[in-house]
Amino acid sequence: MNTLLQYILVQRAKAKHKDKKGIAKRQLVQEIRSGQVELVHAVKEILFIAIGVGAAGFGLKGFLLPNHFIDGGATGVSLLIQVKSNISLGILLLLVNLPFILLGAKTISKKFAVRSIFAIIALAIVVHFVPYPIITSDKLLIAVFGGFFLGLGIGMAMRGGSVIDGTEVLAIYLSRKWHLTIGDVLLLINIIIFSAGAYLLSVETALYAILTYLAAAKTVNYVVDGVEEYIGVTVISPKNEDIRIMLTEKMGRACTVYNGKGGFAKDGTARISTEIIYTVMTRLELARLSTEIDKIDKNAFIVMGVVKDIKGGMIKKKPLK
Repeated sequence: MNTLLQYILVQRAKAKHKDKKGIAKRQLVQEIRSGQVELVHAVKEILFIAIGVGAAGFGLKGFLLPNHFIDGGATGVSLLIQVKSNISLGILLLLVNLPFILLGAKTISKKFAVRSIFAIIALAIVVHFVPYPIITSDKLLIAVFGGFFLGLGIGMAMRGGSVIDGTEVLAIYLSRKWHLTIGDVLLLINIIIFSAGAYLLSVETALYAILTYLAAAKTVNYVVDGVEEYIGVTVISPKNEDIRIMLTEKMGRACTVYNGKGGFAKDGTARISTEIIYTVMTRLELARLSTEIDKIDKNAFIVMGVVKDIKGGMIKKKPLK
């Protein structure tokens, strides 16, 4: 660790416990490590937000803005107003997103709101001052790649713990009030925006805006959830030990084994106890897993579910055998 950085962390830890007499060395070390982790995460989050702002700015100024295209969400509203009024897009991004950020401070956290305000201000500055080149005038390319870079920017900002499009905050708030899913609320919001685009601009522009939105939404999903989709697999079989050995030795995958009991039993008969196997792997590995389980027990009961993301363990470190 850098000497200056180490000194700062030590002083921070001491300042945090200045009212306590005789701080234990172990407690001080723990506080320094905690500060180091916080600093690393903060730097990572700032980097994500910076990349997000740069990518979103490129999508807006390199593709959408020069060709009078719009998108969904708060960015789409800002673009729509800009096309009709010629007010600076940077100012509009701030004004349109501000109510959503204030709502985010109430529904999520003040820390999230502060990060989002800084991210949106940074995007406004980038859009206003950075001279991005105009890449193409082909409408299909504008819709697809404009949406891609905008989605990349939104997704990276979300990975950094902020938003540069505030409609996600509104969707979270309304989903709690109306008992709808976040996806349903976002769909309703964007239907209104695209309908306004069709009325104020043209039906063709609105159709391209839908294509832009779809490209952006798909990119956001890839960035936030990861390109690799992880699947949690639960296996119940009388040959559980053979399946465990196959997973750990043949496929090189870790697994968890826990005890369970069958829920179905006739009156007066004991329920059958069994060991249940749980493992996580990528979707690409499922075909191999299914083949190997069939070799051992064709009647094994298998339950699969999508896992949004994982942390720790062996799956991201160990290649498939």
